[in-house]
Amino acid sequence: MNLSVAYEPRTYDHHGPDQPFVVLEGVSGIGKSTLARLLTHQLRATSLHTLPRPHSDWSKQINSQLNALPQLCFYLSGLLHASDRVRTAQKVSPVIADRYQSSVLACHAAVHNIPVEQVRQLASPFLPYLVQPTFTFYLLCSEETLRARMRSKPDLKQDDTDLFAVPGRLEQLLVNFEATAAADQSAISVDTEGKTPDQLVHEIVHTLERIRA
Repeated sequence: MNLSVAYEPRTYDHHGPDQPFVVLEGVSGIGKSTLARLLTHQLRATSLHTLPRPHSDWSKQINSQLNALPQLCFYLSGLLHASDRVRTAQKVSPVIADRYQSSVLACHAAVHNIPVEQVRQLASPFLPYLVQPTFTFYLLCSEETLRARMRSKPDLKQDDTDLFAVPGRLEQLLVNFEATAAADQSAISVDTEGKTPDQLVHEIVHTLERIRA
């Protein structure tokens, strides 16, 4: 897509390669936020949650008051804004994102019972704008483990409770994330079953070190 000058991403004077951009994806409660916090500390990285502010302040109201298509436009706006944040931070430090493109597509499709490929087609004119991750780690575990982790989560949100309260929601999200991972050249699947957060951080850092060697 050829963008007019007004719509092109901002460029910054910078010498040297961009720092790694790491995304953590997966269903609510699987451990993305914990890993993002540990990785940010270990790598001295910039941490980002998609949606970032100000969009995160508005999302609850948007979800309750807007229909599906306006909702998607809102989340795409937040995703584009997140990408701009990454583009700036990546010049000076690694960036760790808790959710990114795949979550926007997979979650919207699941909530509205829309095929994830249809959501991708609607979003496709805007996706080339996005900074592409160095790696996107798709976190996986059993339903039993996920339920146990959710019980210990201190800040339960509507998305968390809906995961098990809405019939078919978890199954559909897993299918959607599998589909987005299959189309994602940066995707790496990580089985978190029986592993501590520190072990998972070591695994992810080791992957990053291989590309720097």
